[in-house]
Amino acid sequence: MPFTVTGTFDDGAAYTVQVTGQADRPVAGSRRAAALVDLHQGRPVSLSPTGPLRAVAPEDEATVLAVLREHTNVVDEGAGAPRTPRIP
Repeated sequence: MPFTVTGTFDDGAAYTVQVTGQADRPVAGSRRAAALVDLHQGRPVSLSPTGPLRAVAPEDEATVLAVLREHTNVVDEGAGAPRTPRIP
């Protein structure tokens, strides 16, 4: 189920993307965010602060979201986003 993610990159540039769950276009709305996901495809990413690790796959919404969380400042995750425990 597609959902929206809003955040900022380290340089302060804002983005809003839709995580699609589609292998050919995992995120729509930001070329920069799409390139970030593409760059990490196949690499392990932690799904939460305590794990588990899973290889980034474009059709796997949880790993796409984990890449955005790890490499950008995610401000908001829309309805339908995979929820993971957050450790303060």
